[in-house]
Amino acid sequence: MEPVKIIGAGLAGSEAAWQLAQRGIPVELHEMKPQKMPPAHHSPEFGELVCSNSLRSDQLENAVGLLKEELRRCGSLILACADEHRVEAGGALAVDRHGFSRAITERVKGHPLITVVEGEVTAIPEGNVILASGPLTSDALAAAIQEKVHADYLSFYDAAAPLVTFESLDMDHAWFASRYDKGTADYVNCALSEEEYAAFWQALTTAQAAEVHGFEDQNVFEGCMPVEVMARRGVDTLRYGPLKPKGLKDPKTEKEPYAVVQLRKDNAQGSIYNLVGFQTHLKWPEQKRVFSMIPALREAEFVRYGVMHRNTYLNSPKLLDRYYRLKADPRICFAGQITGVEGYVESTASGFVAAVELANRLQGKPPVDFPQETALGALALYVSNETVEQFQPMNVNFGIIPPLGYKVKGKRNKNAELSRRALEILAGLEV
Repeated sequence: MEPVKIIGAGLAGSEAAWQLAQRGIPVELHEMKPQKMPPAHHSPEFGELVCSNSLRSDQLENAVGLLKEELRRCGSLILACADEHRVEAGGALAVDRHGFSRAITERVKGHPLITVVEGEVTAIPEGNVILASGPLTSDALAAAIQEKVHADYLSFYDAAAPLVTFESLDMDHAWFASRYDKGTADYVNCALSEEEYAAFWQALTTAQAAEVHGFEDQNVFEGCMPVEVMARRGVDTLRYGPLKPKGLKDPKTEKEPYAVVQLRKDNAQGSIYNLVGFQTHLKWPEQKRVFSMIPALREAEFVRYGVMHRNTYLNSPKLLDRYYRLKADPRICFAGQITGVEGYVESTASGFVAAVELANRLQGKPPVDFPQETALGALALYVSNETVEQFQPMNVNFGIIPPLGYKVKGKRNKNAELSRRALEILAGLEV
């Protein structure tokens, strides 16, 4: 059997390669790193997490928590590696990013049916192919894809948050806690008074941004908005967003501060923390100046500053079917953020679904039609929904899953019931 060619060894490509190989299908996995490094990447490992190290909520009352559990039950490589390299983050699943990527790389490279080919792919290969080249697809391959689909790309800009060392934090102005004391005390909470917040907001909104060709505020994906763009929407926007103090009492005062910056562990050792919600494209000296105005960060050592990079995705409802196949040429599948799914887990899910369908097709089996009641199915059906007129990247959410059809009191209870229904349906599928 001719090997399936997969372009890109990110989360989606690695998951797809693993699922195909586990089903007896040989795979040729092409990855341009380390020969050519995209601007936002730093490691040669597979499945590198470019932005946050959090895979978001792990609770079944949250749609991404349901999606994780579905993937776990279906034998996802990415979820297995994430669970093995978990770092404490309250109700979220966060990982030691280096251990996580290393584990993915070792397992993929160690599979007897997966051949890794290093180097840039500049054209769409012949035969069955999964294009999981990501939002940072190289210019040459992006041009080849655009020529193939005869449709305009949509693009947005994405931003990564800075990292600081724990030992450089001033814990006299911070404390460990999770919001509402939920789970373990995994976040460092940095308080700001009203006066400190006002000065910080003023500096943030007037700080000098790095030049990003073609960047405008309205082009930023809402789910990963630079903190300075968010701040410019109003003086209290941050206080009702990433800096909200709700559920965080300062143990020194037993009161909620005026505003709180949260830091989340970025590695298993707890030596590095990232600024939650502080994706940014300010110039690096400006980041040092402005973020050091946060009392707990006055002497902070920044081991990585925030960066801004281009993301590119397809107008998928016009181009792809529910298996992430190109309607005009079904031998070609897409997976990952290039399809318009947003988020690490969602990217993994797209690679999983594309690979399962392709494996079944090559072995003469019927496809697995994940129904819309499951998170896997709802996401695939949203991406391929031709009635979506203004398509933009979106995280999985309960709004794209059909309602229960009966009343359940309380939003959390209703979401838990939606998850229970989904997992029951999933158990009846032959995946």
